[in-house]
Amino acid sequence: MYFTLFKRNFDIIVGMLSLIILFPVILLIIVIEFICFGRSVLFIQGRTGYRGKIFKIYKFRTMDDNKDEFGQLLPDAERLTKLGKILRSTSLDELPELFNVIKGDMSLVGPRPLLPEYLNLYTPEQMRRHDVKPGITGWAQVNGRNAISWEEKFKLDVWYVDNWSLWLDMKIILMTVINVMKKEGINNKNNAIMEKFFGTVKKKC
Repeated sequence: MYFTLFKRNFDIIVGMLSLIILFPVILLIIVIEFICFGRSVLFIQGRTGYRGKIFKIYKFRTMDDNKDEFGQLLPDAERLTKLGKILRSTSLDELPELFNVIKGDMSLVGPRPLLPEYLNLYTPEQMRRHDVKPGITGWAQVNGRNAISWEEKFKLDVWYVDNWSLWLDMKIILMTVINVMKKEGINNKNNAIMEKFFGTVKKKC
C-alpha cells in the first residue's frame, strides 16, 4: 500500500512537470493538428485499465476518416497520415496520456492499455497484466514494442507485475527516452500499425 501511494504521487508530480515542460511542444502539435484535422485534434477511445475497468484514453490523432465506397472506414494503415507517422515514430502522439496519468486512469509505467474487445481473448496468466495500472510506457515497450509478438509482450507485462519496483520504473523511463531517440521497435514487419490480437493458440500436448 505504501509503495502504491508513492507510485501515485510520483505519477502526479512527474506528470504535471512533464506537461509544463512539454507545453510548447503540445501547443505546436495542437495547432498543426487543427490545421490538418480541424477541431478533432484528439483521438479518444475506450481502453482496458486496472482490474479490467474501461476508461477513455487521450491521444493526438494520427489517422484521417477516409472511407471506401460502402461508407466503411479504410484499414488503419491506409488512414495513417504523414503527420501521424511522424507523431508515432517519435511517440509524440502519446503526450495527451499525461492527462490520463494525472486523472489516475494510468501510470507513467505499466502494461500498455489495450482494446476492451481483447478481454475475452486473454489466458488467465495474460489477464494478470491488469493487476497494475496501465502505463504510457512499459517493460514490453522498451524490450521490442511493436517488433515482438503479442505473446512475448504479455510475458513481459506479467514479468513487470511480478517485479514492480520504483527502480524498475525509473529504468524503464530512461530506456524509453533512449529508444524513442533511436526510434527502435516502432513497427512490426515494417508496418505502421500493430497487428490485432486474436488470442493465443494453445499448443497441443
